[in-house]
Amino acid sequence: MSDSKRTSPAPHVVEEIDRNLRKAFGQLAEEPLPDRFTDLLAQLRAVDSKKEGDVNDR
Repeated sequence: MSDSKRTSPAPHVVEEIDRNLRKAFGQLAEEPLPDRFTDLLAQLRAVDSKKEGDVNDR
């Protein structure tokens, strides 16, 4: 089917998809990040802070 002939899904279908996605991924979004990710984020923040400090020292 070509893109020009596609129609948008019915609103009830969109709502059903949305509901199912929220159900499937809602719990995942509430789980804590693994330690390796929080460590990586801390390292990235430290690099950003150092770069900002270098710019302010000029």
